[in-house]
Amino acid sequence: MAKDDYFVVAYKILAYLYVQLKAGESIDSAMLAANGPLMKINERYWTYILENLQAQGYIRNVHMGFMGGQKIITDYEQCEITPEGIAYLCDNSLMEKAKQFLKDVKEITPFI
Repeated sequence: MAKDDYFVVAYKILAYLYVQLKAGESIDSAMLAANGPLMKINERYWTYILENLQAQGYIRNVHMGFMGGQKIITDYEQCEITPEGIAYLCDNSLMEKAKQFLKDVKEITPFI
């Protein structure tokens, strides 16, 4: 796995949202931004990942639109993990591999 692998990025997003939920804290949208401290990926890829996490029911409250014929995220300030997202994060073997990858390369985020 690479640090920009789909499952690694999805793990970072879901883990951050879950930690914030358990702490009763609002999300810092800068943390989830494509160029933010957690992601550092291109906008199109970031949009693709958020769109799919929402379509699969793992997150909610991500709003999308179109600009210049390209899909964009218009708002994710209220993004949150769903119970399905929590189960996916905790029980999916690919999420476990992503978590292990981040630990192995010492890039795991400080909130976990």
